[in-house]
Amino acid sequence: MPNITGVSAVDELSGPERHGPPQGNRASTGRLGDRIFSGTARGAGILVIAIVTLVGVFLLSQAIPALAKDKVNFLTSTQWNVDATPLQFGIANLLWVTVLSSALAMVVAVPLGIGVALFITQYAPRWLRGPAASLVDLLAAVPSIVYGLWGLQVLGTHMDGIQGFLIKIFGRLPLFQDAGVAAASTILTVAVVLAIMVLPIVTALSREVFAQTPTTNMEAALALGATRWEMIRTAVLPFGKPGVISASMLGLGRALGETVAVTVILSALAGSAPWSWSMFNGGETFASKIANNAAEFDSPQKAGAFMAAGLVLFGLTFIVNAVARAVINRRKAFVE
Repeated sequence: MPNITGVSAVDELSGPERHGPPQGNRASTGRLGDRIFSGTARGAGILVIAIVTLVGVFLLSQAIPALAKDKVNFLTSTQWNVDATPLQFGIANLLWVTVLSSALAMVVAVPLGIGVALFITQYAPRWLRGPAASLVDLLAAVPSIVYGLWGLQVLGTHMDGIQGFLIKIFGRLPLFQDAGVAAASTILTVAVVLAIMVLPIVTALSREVFAQTPTTNMEAALALGATRWEMIRTAVLPFGKPGVISASMLGLGRALGETVAVTVILSALAGSAPWSWSMFNGGETFASKIANNAAEFDSPQKAGAFMAAGLVLFGLTFIVNAVARAVINRRKAFVE
């Protein structure tokens, strides 16, 4: 029968019918190297998740027996007597010192880190940007013990004036009351040292985020007559806000878990300073408490009490880092 449509039978065929069966898809099968790399990456991810899970399970299994024998409220009590029978230990003091010192550190580090990042990316000449960024990043290479000794022997000698000024101005507030503790061994001194330690994290991440601001956004603001600071305020800072928040949360997680520097500064007053709300008091953080008393892990009950404190710190840092990851995921520009 003649073809009256004018379309040949070959033209009617498309796809596999026209070109025949596929000759093999290398993308679907993958090369050997791709399969090895994919399997290695997947295995590494699973291994990290398994390690974190096992750490949590270990802390929980060691802490539950001690918590069951604790005769005071674990969350609200300031007592810590693991030698008593029955056990009496609470984390209120540890939690307050840990959170307060870390929060004060972020109050100092975040504005300073943002300012340094803006200077490097927006104000500094090109020949200075590289050396300035490298110099700030080198702060992360300084050992914690050096920060602790510097804070105790150098910074602490200059904190008396600052402490006296704050007490004179805000002394009526519980946070600024004089606790009778030497300025070199207070929570405020620890906070300043922690701020310097987390500064490279905040600065580096903020710098990378600010550098990714679209040039068209900045040029559009300048074309409308904005000054450089107005351009930064309307284009750079809004674009980098999620990145700055995530950098701050990661820095907070670093500050919460710092051990050596905090132990060096607060060791002289470990366990002797009465609890108070003041930032001019001494005390111990979760990490320094465990480090100072590691020699007391001579029985399952004592070890379990410190494991319970470690479990709270583990959960606290895990939550902080999870929040940071959630903030990053809100902006695909930072994950793609």
